[in-house]
Amino acid sequence: MKTEWLDAVAWDDKGLVPAIAQEVLTGKVLMVAWMNREALMETAATGRAVYFSRSRGKLWRKGEESGHVQRVKDIRLDCDGDVVLLKVTQEGGIACHTGREACFFNRLEDGEWKVVEPVLKDPESIYR
Repeated sequence: MKTEWLDAVAWDDKGLVPAIAQEVLTGKVLMVAWMNREALMETAATGRAVYFSRSRGKLWRKGEESGHVQRVKDIRLDCDGDVVLLKVTQEGGIACHTGREACFFNRLEDGEWKVVEPVLKDPESIYR
């Protein structure tokens, strides 16, 4: 696979770019993570979302522990080249490590963050 397309990405000083995962059928934003060149290249080659875990300092293949794999249907780069959008099918319907469909489950209401999305599965039962 050619890799010149990776040069169009405006990587930050740590070699990372933010990546938004969006459910392809509903348009719902599921999560935001980070990718390095290797993660984006593997994602494009395999059709499975791969991210770079900043806390662990290594590649993170979405679903490797939980089974909640993201199948990538489309990869887009924004106009500035500094954000990647992955349109995905979320296997198992859970993208968030809290057991929710998406990571954006807090909504600002009257100056306070309110949880507005339910836990679909106890995280203790997801992660081994």
